[in-house]
Amino acid sequence: MQREQVIVVKLGTSVLTGGTDKLDKAHMVELVRQCSELKKQGHQVILVSSGAVAAGREQLIKPCGRSLIDKQMLAAVGQGQLIHIWQSLFALYGINVGQMLLTRADVDDRERYLNARDTLNALISHDVVPIINENDAVATSEIKVGDNDNLSALVAILANANKLLLLTDQEGLFTSDPRTNADAKLIDEVTHINDELRQLAGGSGTNLGTGGMATKLQAADIARRAGVEVIIAKGAGNNVILKCMSEQLPGTRFLKLTAPKDGRKKWLMAGPKSTGQIVIDTGAIAALQNKGASLLSKGVTNAFGRFERGDLIDLIDTNNQVIARGLTRFSSVEVNKIKGAHSNQIGELLDFDSGAVVLHRDDLVLL
Repeated sequence: MQREQVIVVKLGTSVLTGGTDKLDKAHMVELVRQCSELKKQGHQVILVSSGAVAAGREQLIKPCGRSLIDKQMLAAVGQGQLIHIWQSLFALYGINVGQMLLTRADVDDRERYLNARDTLNALISHDVVPIINENDAVATSEIKVGDNDNLSALVAILANANKLLLLTDQEGLFTSDPRTNADAKLIDEVTHINDELRQLAGGSGTNLGTGGMATKLQAADIARRAGVEVIIAKGAGNNVILKCMSEQLPGTRFLKLTAPKDGRKKWLMAGPKSTGQIVIDTGAIAALQNKGASLLSKGVTNAFGRFERGDLIDLIDTNNQVIARGLTRFSSVEVNKIKGAHSNQIGELLDFDSGAVVLHRDDLVLL
């Protein structure tokens, strides 16, 4: 028997509606049955469920547009209906559910991140299936995660999950768009995500959802760096959830990477948005990657954006590739004054001396 695992299942709008304007409740029952079977096997299940806007549109008699305020209104109407449906369906199998609505702000702030993590773990420990969605009714562009693919990756990190299943209307990642190229081949396994792979992903697959293959690739990249195996598969497939746990693995599997064990570093990986970038030279890159060193001012060549001490920034190379991210000990103005300088020059350049470490190794995570 497989050891107990925490499985995050992300269900896109296209999966829940079957491509129509209404929720496909018959298929939702089938998905719940599979989740119930996973729980019988000893696993814990977390659902990241789209569909609030579709549920709201289904409830309204008067036609509604597709502007942001219309979608927020529909989400407000539909979220209660959506959780009621999930609650009723899981109740058929004697399983309780609990709703969590999250925004980017809930993972940006360290304390709120920990509170969300504790709530999620408490639900799991009491054998409750968390049903998670973005709080679309109030979220603005500044605090939105943006799509439930990336939200599910953040949830997988919050829950310290073993697997993330991204269920969609496609069988997985293909060598080209299978909707326009009959010769497109399914990619069974991905060990490395590069620019070539990203070019294979397009925009949103339907006008019902907000995520396409590109956002799934982003989510897979985030989750696998945190030690989570990711599978993209067709949500309408027969027993797709159960097959993702077996040797009959459908879709595309993204192999997990070695994850940082420190919880703070997992938060850095999952949480705040970067407020700027620091360009570092090849020597600094080698020191970070091979020696586990901190970033010194000597290895900095430039800084972009406006940031203050304690802000989260990205470390990039001269080709704009992100090498690491972490909390800076200097502002952007200060970094540009001390870039390339030796430690004994910093006091003179800044009129104060707080050391040569721009980002300490305890405050950064390699990407």
